[in-house]
Amino acid sequence: MRTLFCAAALSALALTTASFAEMPSGGTAWNITADLTTEIGARPAGSAQEAKARDWAVARLTALGFQKVRIEPFTVTGFVRGAETAELTAPYQHRLHITALGYSGPTSKGGLSGELVYFPSLEALRAAPEGSLRGKIAFIDHAMTRTQDGSAYGPYGNARRQGPGVAAGKGAAGVVIRSIGTAHQRNPHTGAISWPDGMKPIPAGAVSLPDADLIARIARTDKPMSINLVLEGKAQPDMPSGNVIAELPGRDPSLPPVLIACHLDSWDLATGAFDDAAGCGVITAAALRAQEKGQALRTIRVLWAGSEEIGVFGGAAYAKAHRDEPHALAMESDFGADRVWRVQFRFAAANKPLQDRIAAALAQMGIAVGPNRANGGADVGAITAFQKLAVIDLDQDGTRYFDLHHTPDDTLDKIDPSQLEQNVAAWAIVLEIIANEAEAILPAD
Repeated sequence: MRTLFCAAALSALALTTASFAEMPSGGTAWNITADLTTEIGARPAGSAQEAKARDWAVARLTALGFQKVRIEPFTVTGFVRGAETAELTAPYQHRLHITALGYSGPTSKGGLSGELVYFPSLEALRAAPEGSLRGKIAFIDHAMTRTQDGSAYGPYGNARRQGPGVAAGKGAAGVVIRSIGTAHQRNPHTGAISWPDGMKPIPAGAVSLPDADLIARIARTDKPMSINLVLEGKAQPDMPSGNVIAELPGRDPSLPPVLIACHLDSWDLATGAFDDAAGCGVITAAALRAQEKGQALRTIRVLWAGSEEIGVFGGAAYAKAHRDEPHALAMESDFGADRVWRVQFRFAAANKPLQDRIAAALAQMGIAVGPNRANGGADVGAITAFQKLAVIDLDQDGTRYFDLHHTPDDTLDKIDPSQLEQNVAAWAIVLEIIANEAEAILPAD
């Protein structure tokens, strides 16, 4: 069986530019990913491109045979990027590769210049005396490494999520961080900031890893550093966004549906192939494949969420709109397109036989059971928490995910069609079992 899969993988690698009709089994996922990133491109939250993507999604899902395809609109405070440059001006002059972080405050005309104060970690910044950064610009370093499960992103990502707010609280006029990523190319990683309530945002950007290494080397000499920043992006309220929802109706409409999700928006630096066009391709193709043997017992509901990147607004909007509707279970694909290597569950003990059936089916693909700490993902997080839903995570290999995540390199050429197809196959196995389960599916206590 492995020999056959490898042969199929080699065949698929030669088909990256094939049309939908020419693609092998699993072509729906590739076609969605390729067409969304080619025909629409980057899809920042609240932008005209995100609106085009919603219309595109409705047309595509309808053409694929989904029913009740609709847009559920909401508004967000978005982030509109402006001019952005950075130059180290002392003790040596260097042009740096920088990108503004989402919800950065804008610099004034001509930019912001000041002393650059190095902190080796977010914890070191937290320990700085109150007011010690007044009028200065903080640099936050960290030591994130690549991991298969992406676990380093949580703690080290706080340098981006929380670091600017901590720096502002110490009096900083601006903040620069080492990008939250693992690729040593001059591609900075963007991402959103979580400012404390009531705090006025200060200019905040991320430099590429090689530029962060440069700053760290200079900091070790104890020579005073200074920097000039131009970051003209700013928050913009009341921007239109929305979720796209579609269904494959089940034979028994009285049974709660299975919810599967991805997110439609992306950051603006690239076309968002890994994050998360591929996820939308995977869940949609898998839902269709799970019905190939006939109509499933339960409805499969597909959620292409909007405005995830800047604050998971689509997931919150879905939970608000559908909080009174029962759901059987939730799953999400939002970690790239590399192979599924592990499955995790959040099931009640009563559903252990169901869990074992799924695990046995996936074991034939070499997918192992993890420690069963499934969380479902960002866009289903609100509804799973409110309704206390059962969850399955199909964990993708994240070894290279943060080389691409939120960078200019998140483009279609990085996707391996054979690994994308493996995702679809794993998802389809799970969905076929779950969508035909008559018994109640309950979460762990």
